Amino acid sequence: MTPAHLPKDLVLAAVRDLKRRGVDDGNVRFERLLHESLVVERSQVQSISLSESAGIGIRVLIHGSWGFASTPHLTPASVRRAASQAIAIAKASASINRRTVRLAPVEPATAVFRSRYQIDPFEVPLSKKLDYLLWATNSLLGPKPIKRATGHMDFFKRTKFFASAGGAQIEQHLVESGAGLEAVAQQGNEVQSRSYPNSHHGALAQAGFEYVKQLDLVGGAKTSQSEVLHLLRAEPPKAGLTTLILAPTQVVMQLHESCGHPVELDRVLGQELSYAGGSFLTTGRLGTFRYGSDHVTIVADATAPGGAGSFGYDDEGVPAQRVELIRRGLFVGYLSSRESIARLDHGRSGGAMRAEGWDVPPLVRMTNVNLEPGEATLEELLHDVKHGYLLATNKSWSIDDRRLNFQFTTEIGWEIEHGKVGTIVKNPLYTGITPQFWGRCTGVSNRESWQLWGVPNCAKGEPMQLMHVGHGAPYARFDGVAIAPAK
Repeated sequence: MTPAHLPKDLVLAAVRDLKRRGVDDGNVRFERLLHESLVVERSQVQSISLSESAGIGIRVLIHGSWGFASTPHLTPASVRRAASQAIAIAKASASINRRTVRLAPVEPATAVFRSRYQIDPFEVPLSKKLDYLLWATNSLLGPKPIKRATGHMDFFKRTKFFASAGGAQIEQHLVESGAGLEAVAQQGNEVQSRSYPNSHHGALAQAGFEYVKQLDLVGGAKTSQSEVLHLLRAEPPKAGLTTLILAPTQVVMQLHESCGHPVELDRVLGQELSYAGGSFLTTGRLGTFRYGSDHVTIVADATAPGGAGSFGYDDEGVPAQRVELIRRGLFVGYLSSRESIARLDHGRSGGAMRAEGWDVPPLVRMTNVNLEPGEATLEELLHDVKHGYLLATNKSWSIDDRRLNFQFTTEIGWEIEHGKVGTIVKNPLYTGITPQFWGRCTGVSNRESWQLWGVPNCAKGEPMQLMHVGHGAPYARFDGVAIAPAK
């Protein structure tokens, strides 16, 4: 969508209407999303979809209460009706709410933000994308035990225009690309799977088609084929306390579940209990609680180039920021909004308020929650490990409603003997309690092995919203962790 096609006049007229009608605060957000999805299985195309969604969402604050309404009809009459609905909801909420909303200040910005990319994925011929995906998926096939080989590509183009009663006018253009493969093998009752380059559609970046080319799906398919066949005849790990080294593909999920969600300030304040619970990182622990060892520094960085959780401004008009969450093991920060940070009287919003689309109000969401790299090489992390395991690529997880007690299984593991990576093990499962687990972190690898991954399906809210977030991850070593074979 070119700037000329943005309905700026319609949005700005709606903001002027809100101000005339006396709202305490308010904003109007236009959004259009173009999404292309390609799925192949074995040598056949399973699905091709190209969807487009566009509309306007209106959010108002009256007498300390919020109201939100939206419309897909981009006409003055429809937008006025949506504004009236939002105002009516806010007034009705104000009549029963016991607590009024306060907002941290924000400077109104006039800005244009464009994500960087080299090749527009929507300009690449469909035949070229399918040929490459089929080539990669066919490379997974061959040996009889491989029962299923699938591949996918996803491309997103998001255009946004935000205007507020405070005077902000922000235009954003975001392009994302992703792809991946999965092989499933079976021998008797034994079934194993191997994903490349990550599971859960985790290879997603704010980039163009060049990112898909860099993934080298064909080369990855050959490695995945070999590994999934080895898994069929592998032994499980020995149960007990041991040293674990998590590969970046598994650190992603460990970060997401045991740090990203518990530092969402709306969850901490009790506004998100009905979906996935609350948080053990309560406000009284801010600045004093020991979350992990000195090796653990975690930041939320919405400015990271290429991150699926990167942007120019959030959906309250707050600029993207880099916010420290854990500093050398100490809990120091939250993911926050203007409303939630005002309840703590801690200055300005961290800029983490985002909506899945035009038809839903924004929530506090992860940006790119990253474990900062250390100074060690992988070889140095392995060096003095007499016996342990290297684990990669998340398969499943479970965590309690305060984000404390967890268990994770991975697709694959390797035994470590006397500092060397050796035999493949199947179905590894490890467990822990979040601050104890991160407290046992005894090393983090350097920038050379650090990778920024995307998560396109982070769920939160009712009705549920799926958000694109990111996680930067190195290798990380943990001593004295319980491991067992998954059943």
